Amino acid sequence: MTKNSNLAIIILAAGKGSRMKSDLPKVMHKIAGRTMLGWLIESCESLNPEKLIVVTAPDMDEVVDAVSPHLVVFQKEQNGTGDAVKPALEHLKDFKGRVLILMGDEPFVNLDVIQDMIDYEDIAAMAVTLDDPAGLGRLVLDKDGYLERIIEEKDCTAEQLKIKQGNAANYCVPATKLIDWVSQITNDNAQSEYYLTDLPEIAAKDGIKTKVFNVDVEIDWGINNRVQLAEHERYAQEKLREKAMMSGVTMIDPNSVTLSWDTEFGQDIIIESAVCIGLGTSIEGNVVIHAFSHIEGAIIEQGAEIGPFARIRPKSLIGKGATIGNFIEVNRSNIKPGAKAKHVSYLGDSTIGEKSNIGAGTVIANYDGFFKHKTVIGKNVFVGSNSTIISPVEIGDGAIIAAGSNINKNITENAMAIGRSRQENHQGWATQYRYVKKEQKKLEDED
Repeated sequence: MTKNSNLAIIILAAGKGSRMKSDLPKVMHKIAGRTMLGWLIESCESLNPEKLIVVTAPDMDEVVDAVSPHLVVFQKEQNGTGDAVKPALEHLKDFKGRVLILMGDEPFVNLDVIQDMIDYEDIAAMAVTLDDPAGLGRLVLDKDGYLERIIEEKDCTAEQLKIKQGNAANYCVPATKLIDWVSQITNDNAQSEYYLTDLPEIAAKDGIKTKVFNVDVEIDWGINNRVQLAEHERYAQEKLREKAMMSGVTMIDPNSVTLSWDTEFGQDIIIESAVCIGLGTSIEGNVVIHAFSHIEGAIIEQGAEIGPFARIRPKSLIGKGATIGNFIEVNRSNIKPGAKAKHVSYLGDSTIGEKSNIGAGTVIANYDGFFKHKTVIGKNVFVGSNSTIISPVEIGDGAIIAAGSNINKNITENAMAIGRSRQENHQGWATQYRYVKKEQKKLEDED
């Protein structure tokens, strides 16, 4: 796609996780399985900027990895947003277009409003109007509705704190003016830091007025703590569920279903209550997922049935029309079409052939304490209840495993395997056993 040579974007992402009470950089906290920075970068990429520059701190390797292949620059000391922009300006010396400056801790920017800001010729500032804009700077407008100045909350008077219009901290500025204006920002404020909020007043000295672009918000603006992170998670989940339902997914209790940002759905899927779908999951049409099931990193093919209380772990494939039932865990396994495991089993590092039946209580013991091993079960195999299959083994098509067996050798096609001790019945031993135990109990009671 052709780059927009008139647009460069700077994302400020050097914030630490201090207020999040975390060692993780703030922008690396996840919403629906994706970092807040990842959400924002996707939105920025849709604008096709000539340059996308992310400003972070020198010790935030996680941010550097997440931003690739976009350009990363470093703010050596955290001295405010005005100081954070400076390292990015080194890469914009010859740029003549518009520079969009975004905060990395607000992932769900309104792209329509952003586009309006880009299309405006002079300096543009985004604003949010909230009943309680706590934590945000306040916007002071002139009689014509242009932005006169932004006052940081800690610098506000009691009267200024009553202003409902808050600073969204996103700006769009002509590149030809930005370097000069940023150089004029001072740290004459309560925090002794350099703030981009000084730009409107600096621009006014050049006779340029700042236009305010209001954005409607459904959630707290910005993420500075775990409460606000949870609010953004709720918002993202609502949007993801709505998208899924509009594409042909039925949810019995939508608010109890958790999705990931990359979940792929077919049509005519039914999802019951309390289902969690993790990253890297694809679910084809006509699948039923019963209540309290957890799926991640797996492919569920057409017409399969999952749960209730099933767990499908990464690198698993549940084939067309297969059934994974109550309290079944599947891990790195390929369950072929029509295969069934309906009750209380663990299927790890295995291939289960077409139309095979795995009885209740079956465990595929795939780990020897050092290495994982594979089990291959053929077509139309019947595994009796309470069997343990000790990997690595291969079980041929049509084989039958007797209930209660321990299997550690290959089974040929259509053979029956019985891997259990022979039962012995001893007449009268139960009576003798009870007599001995009663005598022992009498002696204990006398003591």
